[in-house]
Amino acid sequence: MIHVIRVLVETTPKKSFASALEWPGLSRAGRDEPAAIEALLAAAPRYAEVARAAGEAFETDDVVVEVEERRDGDATTAFGAPSILADADRRPTDAGEAARLAAIVEASWSTFDRIAAAAPEELRKGPRGGGRNRTRVVEHVDGGNDGYASVIGVAAAERGSGQALRERVLGILSQPSDGSPIAGKRWPPRYAARRIAWHALDHAWEIEDRTDPA
Repeated sequence: MIHVIRVLVETTPKKSFASALEWPGLSRAGRDEPAAIEALLAAAPRYAEVARAAGEAFETDDVVVEVEERRDGDATTAFGAPSILADADRRPTDAGEAARLAAIVEASWSTFDRIAAAAPEELRKGPRGGGRNRTRVVEHVDGGNDGYASVIGVAAAERGSGQALRERVLGILSQPSDGSPIAGKRWPPRYAARRIAWHALDHAWEIEDRTDPA
């Protein structure tokens, strides 16, 4: 049986992203569309563990990618983050789908926490000798969550930090929506979920890839 992953591809002259529209966090980059799709397929077995942690079945055999939407990327795409809203991101979410999105985001954070906790403080450097250590990566992800909370309408005085902040975000994502931007801002729930989950998983897998084997 063929299993189809529907994706949005956003492209710039420097970089492309392929993002699974039904699977928040499964979003990978490459120099162009074929490379981004290849990277997404390569990440599928890793992502399956996240999906299972969220109570979802995610098949990794006989998988094909179907490009449902193509969009021009922007400066954020070129910099290294999936930035473009798909038409599919504006679909409503009922209570069941909203709970599913929140569960996948929560599983993505848990995956990040588990991988970071098991990693050494000093990670393998990049080809040019760069790269944050583990503590800095964790701080970066926590800072990202704070920024994402702001984008979905959580006031600074209400955000808190750490798990309290995460619970605020999950509470918002778990609410049914007509597909409009959350709190009248920029991101509808489906896009917010895939952007937040992507950030956690991108850095979880970065830590994993930069950890020297024991």
